[in-house]
Amino acid sequence: MKTAILMMAHGSRIAEANNAAREVASMVQEMTGFEIVEVSFRELHEPNIQQGIDACVARGAGRILLMPYFLFMGAHVQHDLPEEIAEARKRHPGLIMEMGAHLGVHRKLAEIESERIGEALDRLGWR
Repeated sequence: MKTAILMMAHGSRIAEANNAAREVASMVQEMTGFEIVEVSFRELHEPNIQQGIDACVARGAGRILLMPYFLFMGAHVQHDLPEEIAEARKRHPGLIMEMGAHLGVHRKLAEIESERIGEALDRLGWR
């Protein structure tokens, strides 16, 4: 059975923000080797989550791991994303869908922030 990864991001009116999510998805695909890695957006941009699920199905997925590309556990992660999955289950009753964890607190995020701090200090000439 083919597994798809669907990254679910917030969505933005700023195109660069949405493109960044696509770039990360491309990196994830390269790192994991999954054939199907799609990006969808909760609001403000397309494809929306339902369209993202449909895209995975159209590419032959029998199961989808839906990954919240959200930093914090907020209303979207707790309520909205599970509601989206429940809605999709009505349209795709045989499809296996499970949601993974949001980004949350992780040492690698602290490493990235530390790297960005270093870049800013260098740019400002503060070290």
